Amino acid sequence: MSDNNINFFDILVSRTKKYLVMIALLLVILCIYKPNYIMPSIIVYAIIIAYTFWANKKRKKEILEKIKELKYNIDKSVKNSLVSSPFPLIIIETTGEIVWKSPKFLYEFDSTEIYTILDDVIKEIKLEIENSRNKKNNQIEKRISIGEKKYKVIGEYAKTKNSGQDKKIEKEYIATLYFIDETENIRFLKEYNDSKNYIGIIMIDNYDEIMQRLSDEERLRVIAEIEKNIFDWITSFEGLVIKSDRDTFVWICEQKNLLEIEDKKFNILDTIKSIDTSGKMQATLSIAVSCEGQSNYEKYKLSQAAIDIALGRGGDQAVIRRNGKYVFFGGRTQEIEKRTKVKARIFAHALEELIQESSNVIIMGHTNGDIDSIGSSLGIYRIVEQNGKQANIVNETFGIGLSSLIDSIEKSNKYNGVFINRDQAIELVDSKTLLVIVDTHKKSYVEAPELLEKTNKIVVIDHHRMSTDYIEDVTLSFQEVYASSASELVTELIVYSEKNIKLSEFEAEVLYAGIMMDTKNFTFKTGVRTFEAAAFLRKCGVDIIKVKKWFQSDLSTYNIISEIVAHSEIIYDSIAISIYDEIEKDSNVICAKAADELLTISNITAAFVIGRLGDKICISGRSIGDINVQVILEKLGGGGHITLAGAQVDGKNINEVKKELISKIKEYFSEN
Repeated sequence: MSDNNINFFDILVSRTKKYLVMIALLLVILCIYKPNYIMPSIIVYAIIIAYTFWANKKRKKEILEKIKELKYNIDKSVKNSLVSSPFPLIIIETTGEIVWKSPKFLYEFDSTEIYTILDDVIKEIKLEIENSRNKKNNQIEKRISIGEKKYKVIGEYAKTKNSGQDKKIEKEYIATLYFIDETENIRFLKEYNDSKNYIGIIMIDNYDEIMQRLSDEERLRVIAEIEKNIFDWITSFEGLVIKSDRDTFVWICEQKNLLEIEDKKFNILDTIKSIDTSGKMQATLSIAVSCEGQSNYEKYKLSQAAIDIALGRGGDQAVIRRNGKYVFFGGRTQEIEKRTKVKARIFAHALEELIQESSNVIIMGHTNGDIDSIGSSLGIYRIVEQNGKQANIVNETFGIGLSSLIDSIEKSNKYNGVFINRDQAIELVDSKTLLVIVDTHKKSYVEAPELLEKTNKIVVIDHHRMSTDYIEDVTLSFQEVYASSASELVTELIVYSEKNIKLSEFEAEVLYAGIMMDTKNFTFKTGVRTFEAAAFLRKCGVDIIKVKKWFQSDLSTYNIISEIVAHSEIIYDSIAISIYDEIEKDSNVICAKAADELLTISNITAAFVIGRLGDKICISGRSIGDINVQVILEKLGGGGHITLAGAQVDGKNINEVKKELISKIKEYFSEN
């Protein structure tokens, strides 16, 4: 206030000086024309100056008295406001010494618990002061619980007048704190959130198999028992369930019930699997629910998208869509083959129609292409060629162990110009181009992600469990998690093609090699359809000796793998973990081979090998089926199958990743 007064009078005096100067000039001019007016002018001017100083002094005194009176009234008003504040209020130093408490504070808090809480608040305030010394913001906002009540603490802190530069921080500040009771607001908000409706979908995964493989009597009993368990489960959580189709149910529950369902890990999944089916199969469910969407219709549509994710990952699991992400439960059992040849036949015919309607076809696998990716690409290439359309395969990167295969491709004149890089592919693609993705469905894992934006005609052929990074808005999708490999799926498409597709001996061998690689020489993830595909390829003239040569490792790679195996450690009696701490382009392939090698050791049920891949850390996981490596590595952002999975972790060093992997393995066992 005093600063403002000084400025005001400075301006006032400045203006008065101007008036005095103007009067002086007028008197001087008068005296020039009338010299006899000199003395009267001097006397008059002196009187004017004297009056001016007297008037200014009097005015200043009046203004100061008004300001003093106003300040007194304000101070009185502030004091009255503090005393009669509707909120509990306390003024406290950062040393913990209480300066003043309002009557409302004394009435509201009559226990010693408040002072213990205040100690914690003061510690937090001191920490904030220390961290914000160069900041102008001195506001305080905390949330505390006192008994059964919830309070929002707001206020501000300031330096005390007697604080000096050499004094300790806890003696420098004083804080004014208001306690606003938010108990009822929080309760109403919780009741509102708890009452939100969520809409989900439940599907019986293997309904067709139950209908086909069980007798009439068993079929009726099993279906009835499944439905009873579903209805009982939903009603136990105060939900509503409606059967919308022979194998599909729509269910509604409130958020409070959904949280309880999550806590119990969707135990209905295990209940359904325990139903007696006379040993012929195991009934499983897929469940999806969305916590997003403004209307019930939006929630239902998002649940439909989520159920596709669950089915694409092999079923026997629950999926919750929340904040744009997916949370998975279950999915621990080995997938049971339940593909039908009808689907393969329909897809083969639909693919040929798309090829005929397209200007050209570009085929693309995943980065660091392996034999399965290359083999399935060549199989699609042959289908396109025999349908009379131009086909090219985008492939710039190859994993190690493919040198013999690449040499064979380069020596063959049949594939000159077939394999192109991403720049060449971008030049060839247009709106009528058909883009076929093989051996992956992830947007971030394809060889050239840019191509996905260049055309709206996309086909996906893959055998991996669906991840949240899947390619959306595809024209056709042939994603069968029960297949051993992409090569197996492409072989089926060749078999069921309307045209009589003639594979060259080399193409049949690469497809056969793709199946061999992903099944570990027909050991893992093989079904009847796997051997049928292999038998078809054998009829096409596969040279087994030649294929086996493609899998041979050079001596240096074999020594590296042996070193990794030798330095592995065993946890939980049967899980091997090893580290490959070298930076190489093909570290992920070396880690995969080392994990495969570890599984050949007796009593090892699962193996994980961690390595460096550029700026990231890669993990290869392998299992003989007793442990679900896919569920473990999914917690680290990866995926795959129960017996074969991988992950890439960014922003951590190799030892941090190992520590986190062990933590996730421990978490896996605690959930079982």
